[in-house]
This record gives sequence, structure tokens and C-alpha cells, in this order.
Amino acid sequence: MLRKFTVSPEPPHMGADQSQLPRRPFRDAGVELSIIGFGCIVLCNTEQDHANRVVAEAIDYGVNYFDVGPAYCSGEAEVHLGEALKPYRERVFIACKTGQRDAAGARAELEQSLQRLHTDYIDLHQLHAIRDVENDVYAVFASGGAMELFIEAKKDGRVRHLGFSAHSEEAALAAMDRYDFDSVLLPVNFATYLNHDFGRRVIDAAAQRDMAVLALKAAARQKWTEDHPQRKIFTKCWYEPLTDRHEIALALKFALDLPITAALPPGEEALWRIVVEQAMNLTPFTEQERRQLEAMARPLDPIFP
Repeated sequence: MLRKFTVSPEPPHMGADQSQLPRRPFRDAGVELSIIGFGCIVLCNTEQDHANRVVAEAIDYGVNYFDVGPAYCSGEAEVHLGEALKPYRERVFIACKTGQRDAAGARAELEQSLQRLHTDYIDLHQLHAIRDVENDVYAVFASGGAMELFIEAKKDGRVRHLGFSAHSEEAALAAMDRYDFDSVLLPVNFATYLNHDFGRRVIDAAAQRDMAVLALKAAARQKWTEDHPQRKIFTKCWYEPLTDRHEIALALKFALDLPITAALPPGEEALWRIVVEQAMNLTPFTEQERRQLEAMARPLDPIFP
């Protein structure tokens, strides 16, 4: 049985305009995240002044969940976010990542991230892109693996919550069996879910463990086709994103109708704004809309598995 969320300050499915994004609880009582987060790939290849304005705009919308990692444009996103969040640090929830699988490498990346982000602690630190059980999951839990640093950093307060991102159900479930993580960042996409049932097992397992689920790729359509004209426009997306407002709203309703805490939009600034706009004005997800999504999904080439 999937758990139902109590939503504060208002439920996400509303017909009237809202000035602030609704929030849903993270794992801990008292921690709530905006239902739409800010993926900091948006801040890549821009100037600091522009990054400051975009982050301030996100804060005005009620966004308090910021997702970043040292791999994003070789650290530029962390640098831009750290500067932009200086006036807001105590009001926001920073989720960071490491792609390192050993404790020494993870320690070096955490120290670098703390410095770039101008903070003494990370709200959520995640193992980045768990894909393979042997090369990723076994490696981080081995002696000298990254989990040693994660547990140490949580004990000494440099990290408040621990999680991971996964592009594989098998790897996600294997990681969940080995540690009581606070969250999983997972592709929750209408086409992958409806065509291949991808993600269902992880979402169910997270609900049983009372873990938060954070959604990637909710506004993705499918894999790029070779000659798609928008590939040159949306260069930060490795997949074809949804661009139609109605289709984006349907895809968001689908994801938010599942027991997830928040969704991260594509890394394109223009698409991020459209997703926020649609999330402000969602109406209840209907059976007719589900059938529309099923028809949309049927001919697509989903990005996972």
C-alpha cells in the first residue's frame, strides 16, 4: 500500500493561481520540499549575475529544493549556486552528490562542494548515478568505499541526510537493502513507467521503508532522434524534453500522483519556468488524462530502461 502525503501549506492539485509552490514532507518531520526543485544544470554556461537572478526568481516561486553536483559543468554550477544562495542559505535545502566510489575521493569532493557552496553542511548528500550492482553498489559499501565517508559526515554534521540517485531498479534496490537511506532520486517518467513499468518496484520499496522519492525526468518525452531540430536548442538535455504546456502538465500530474516528494525539471531555463508555471496550477489527475498519457506513451522510445 503506497503511503499518502499530507501536503503543506496547500495540496499540489489546485485550480486557482498560487504565488508559492506547494510543499511535501521529506523523510523527517519538519522538513518539507517544494514539489518542484531547481536542477542546477540550469546555471551552467551562464554568468554569475544571471545565476543570481534565476536563483532569486526560484526563491520567489517558493522553491527551496536545489539539486547540484560537482560533475555539473566541472563545478561551475556549484560555484554559481553557492554565490547565489548566500542571502538564502537557512531557507533552502541543498542536495549535493558525489560520483566517487571510494571514501578518499568522496571526502575530497565533499570538502570541495562545501567550499564552493559557502556552507558548513549539506542537507542531502547522495551517491550519484548508481547503475551497476557490482561496480557501483558493491564498491561504495566495500571497505574503504564511499559509504564510510557518508556515514562519518552524517555523524559529524557535515551532512544531514543520505541518499542516492539511480538509473537502474536493480542497483537501487540493492543499495536500499544495504543501508537505511533517507531518499532515492529516481527517473519517474510517464513513458518509462507506462510502457515498461520502470520505477514501480523502487517506489513501492521506498514507501515500505518510509524513504522519500525525488523524481528525475518527469518532463522527458523520449530518446532524441538523430535529426530532431530541437537538439540544437535544448543542448543541456540528453533526451527529448516535453515542450507543450498541456503535455507537461499531464506528465507532472502523473508523477505527483505517485508517492513522491518533489520533481526536478529539465536543465533548460525556459523549460524550468514552464514546469513551475504548470505546477502552480495543477488540477486533479483524472482517468481521462491517464488514458491520454497512455496514448502519448505508446509510440515513444522511452529513455529508460
